[in-house]
Amino acid sequence: MKHLCIIFDLDGTLVDSERLCNQAFIDLLPFINESVDSLILRYRGRKLALILADIEMRYGEKLPRDFEVTYRHRVNELFEFYLQPITGVPEMLKTLEYPACVASSAPIAKIRQALNVTNLSHYFGVDAERLVVRHRLFSSYDVGSWKPAPGLFLYAADKMGFSPESCVVIEDSDVGIQAAYSAGIYALKYSHEEGAEEQNHVFSNMRYLIKRLDKIYLMKCDRS
Repeated sequence: MKHLCIIFDLDGTLVDSERLCNQAFIDLLPFINESVDSLILRYRGRKLALILADIEMRYGEKLPRDFEVTYRHRVNELFEFYLQPITGVPEMLKTLEYPACVASSAPIAKIRQALNVTNLSHYFGVDAERLVVRHRLFSSYDVGSWKPAPGLFLYAADKMGFSPESCVVIEDSDVGIQAAYSAGIYALKYSHEEGAEEQNHVFSNMRYLIKRLDKIYLMKCDRS
């Protein structure tokens, strides 16, 4: 393994879950009159508690006290039937030669489910049947730090045995990129829009990610 740790976000980076997570709001809250795309744009990478507070404020509707439980149940249902990996992710992970982990704002149960139903668990040291985690899945709920604060990424780097300078964060949200920069970690942003390959620190095809990582690795080696 090369001495460079890759810290992956989950939702919208490894698995195509953003649409399903926001569809759950529309399914459960009839008063929402926005499109899924609009909700994704507004809430990508945000903490669920802040999203729910924003929905209450904007629509003037008080959500039931148990809404979070109901919401997570609906997301689980959608994941089981519809969740897919981001295009190119399985092929990329299969050839990845760098140690890697997942650091997500989602609860650990959601992280495990998403990786299990998309058959990505084994790339992060998880036994799909026993759900044995070998310190390579990290949740904001366990750390007590949510993006854009740097705590989650710093915790993941430390548990993986790497300094922040020896890590690269792969994110699809602005709050995630901000968290990485605040942690002193190099970050690449996965864009869901085609044609992002020419932009600095932005890419739109997971199949090309390893080439980008190799360049970063060589750059860091030259500096050391």
